[in-house]
Amino acid sequence: MQVIVQILQLVQDSIYAIARVANAAWQWCLTQIIAVPWDRLGDMPGSKVIILLGSSAIVFYFISKATRELLAAGEKAFAAIMTLFQVFVRALPPILIAGATAAAGSWVVNNVNF
Repeated sequence: MQVIVQILQLVQDSIYAIARVANAAWQWCLTQIIAVPWDRLGDMPGSKVIILLGSSAIVFYFISKATRELLAAGEKAFAAIMTLFQVFVRALPPILIAGATAAAGSWVVNNVNF
């Protein structure tokens, strides 16, 4: 049982570390997007406007790609969780029958004289 607890703790710590790194990356990305001088777009020369629009198209592409990947992963994670719940529900009757059989066997051994 101790091994299972340690494995679960390792998985939990790993997920937490990945979430911290992902959070830092998202915050950095949003900071960079906010730092773009969108309000001075009309005062910039045409070449800078073209570079800014090109870079914003690239940013939009990668943000939308990341969003699609996160949605696909979320869908798979949800399906995996539902499958796990189905397994738990299907395993419940045999577990209950095993417990009832053990209880009946214990009762017979303790209360019936042969």
